[in-house]
Amino acid sequence: MDKEKKGWKRHGVQALWALLTNSYLAGFARGKIYQGKLKNLCVPGLNCYSCPGALGACPIGAVQAVIGSWNFKLAFYAAGFLMFVGALAGRFVCGWLCPFGLIQDLLHKIPFPEKIGTFRGDRLLRKLKYVILIVFVILLPMFLVDVLGQGAPYFCKLICPAGTLEGGIPLVLLNESMRSALGWLYAWKNVLLLITIVLSVMIYRPFCKYICPLGAVYSVFNPISVFRYRVDEKKCTGCGICAKVCGMQVDPAENANHPECIRCGACKKSCPVKAIH
Repeated sequence: MDKEKKGWKRHGVQALWALLTNSYLAGFARGKIYQGKLKNLCVPGLNCYSCPGALGACPIGAVQAVIGSWNFKLAFYAAGFLMFVGALAGRFVCGWLCPFGLIQDLLHKIPFPEKIGTFRGDRLLRKLKYVILIVFVILLPMFLVDVLGQGAPYFCKLICPAGTLEGGIPLVLLNESMRSALGWLYAWKNVLLLITIVLSVMIYRPFCKYICPLGAVYSVFNPISVFRYRVDEKKCTGCGICAKVCGMQVDPAENANHPECIRCGACKKSCPVKAIH
């Protein structure tokens, strides 16, 4: 019960951050996107720029925008922001601040006959997020351009289910003119969102494990970030409890700062000898 309460405390932090970064309530009332100066700033987690309530920009969207534009004046800011956040906290952002991470956490709490922890090909499939980062976030916006030499945000446009949930669906519901212009792309994005929702009930954070390019960026910094885990080998008894409670299937005793670790703290709370700090 105590562990469950602590888990909900983390969800409370996630929810509070989601509300703070999506607090432009007038956007939901008017069906319009906030265009103020705060939109020039990135938020740490995956949070759709086109959400009616969003006050900041998604770092992945920002990276695609500067790569696909002839105007590179913000390129250093977008890249520097990702490096700074990654070097400071690694994937702590995924576990504590990302709104779409919260949605997946809550969906996974829905009862299901048999939750899927791992499966054949799981480890290989986790490499997919790095492929998506390189291809859809970097290469396509850089080389697949229009007559003016500008690329499109291909990850946001073709894949991102967070953008569909936070931006696409609310804007379509609030704007009658948009509903008349819907096509195959909107249907495709909703199919991807539906698949993500169903999988989130069965698998813990499937989007974070297999798809998210932001998680791919932050994962590189996990072993070297300022905020990271340490295991006291003198205290550790090798009981394996920490590995059993990890939803990301990481063994902290073997590698406390594995690229897949989202710093949720479940291992630290479960350790009977308090060996994880």
